[in-house]
Amino acid sequence: MNRPFFLFTFCLLLAIPAHASDRDAQKLIQTITTNDFAYQRLGRLCDTFGSRFSGSTNLEAAIDWILAEMKKDGLDNVHGEEVMVPHWVRGAESAELLEPRHRVLPMLGLGGSIATPPEGITAEVLVVKSLADLQAHAAEANGKIVLINEPFKTYDETVHIRKLGAIAAARFGAVASLIRSVTPVSLQMPHTGNMKYTNGVPKIPHAAITVEDAEMLQRFQDRGEKIVVHLKMSAETLPEVKSRNVIAEIQGREHPEEIVIVSGHIDSWDVGQGAMDDGGGAVAAWEAVRTMKNLGLHPRRTVRVVLWVNEENGGAGARNYEQRHKNELPKTVLAIESDQGAFRPTGLQFTGKPAAMSAVKRIARLLKPIAPIEITGGADEADVSELVPDGVPIMDLVVDGAKYFWYHHTEADTVDKLNANDVSACAATLAVMAFEVADRREPLPR
Repeated sequence: MNRPFFLFTFCLLLAIPAHASDRDAQKLIQTITTNDFAYQRLGRLCDTFGSRFSGSTNLEAAIDWILAEMKKDGLDNVHGEEVMVPHWVRGAESAELLEPRHRVLPMLGLGGSIATPPEGITAEVLVVKSLADLQAHAAEANGKIVLINEPFKTYDETVHIRKLGAIAAARFGAVASLIRSVTPVSLQMPHTGNMKYTNGVPKIPHAAITVEDAEMLQRFQDRGEKIVVHLKMSAETLPEVKSRNVIAEIQGREHPEEIVIVSGHIDSWDVGQGAMDDGGGAVAAWEAVRTMKNLGLHPRRTVRVVLWVNEENGGAGARNYEQRHKNELPKTVLAIESDQGAFRPTGLQFTGKPAAMSAVKRIARLLKPIAPIEITGGADEADVSELVPDGVPIMDLVVDGAKYFWYHHTEADTVDKLNANDVSACAATLAVMAFEVADRREPLPR
């Protein structure tokens, strides 16, 4: 661990008034931020099992290991809850520029895409700069491979080309669609992610190429040169298979039926190691509860760690949990999720009643030794959002994600992109918020 970070944290801890609740928060922060256990555990998870895509043997082996480790940690009620998940398999794939010169194009098929014919598709390419630009050039798209070369603005503003690009291109007769990878920075690294089809529109193969190659093809077209690409994909969607949400707890000492959830998702895409998205978040949530157990802290309410499955390409884990635990949701006090990369924490987003917002803002003052944590509205992480219609307040961990979308859904989402101090700080933030909400005399207002 970084010694200046340790000394800074320790000095701030000494400055906090030592009320009973404050002392517990101090213990959690000091214990978690002065060791690298969470980072080491994340490394073991990612290096041992690699990517953890829904339907894969990697994912199921990782879940088996996590359940065994949680039992060794002494957590309560450790178990997996069966979930049927989609099973899309990438298979062999390639993209090759044939004209105006030869080049193998790095590419990744987008999750849920159909395959090309076995011999592939060879066609001229039409490059457009947005879905609106495609509409304007609709008459030129028939029989072509459409490349949507839309520059990154923000993820939320740009990801529609990945999700809807195949539908838009197919409406105008395209035989396949490509997108410029959804990222602000590229080092010839394509980014995958989920995509959609819709009834009444032909399904066409859909893949991502790099920013560099999308820009090159744009320049070829701007110069009036003919572009021909050979695309070959063997992707297939197989029948659903069984997977599991992972559950473990510290039972509440007074109101065990009332629950605070702290969570991340354990599945990832089928490339890289899923360290940022979302191994770090999952391990940080796990570490928060493990540390409570090790310190002998037993809050009034139950703290439950949930590692969701199938967040990436379907959300089946969250939907299954909402249905399976329907009778518990009226007494689920708060559901927290970490799914923005386990980088340096900067804030928490909250969705709930104003009175509950005031309560979590007061708790957030205990987090000053970690970082100035700002509490804002607008929590909307995918898994915990499934619980909002049931009246459950939700919270997202916000981090310094300046580089998150550099590596998001790529082969470069690996453990080295994170560091031990940040992972520990995320775990400590989750631990203090979950424990303090669980230990309040009254539950958060709903």
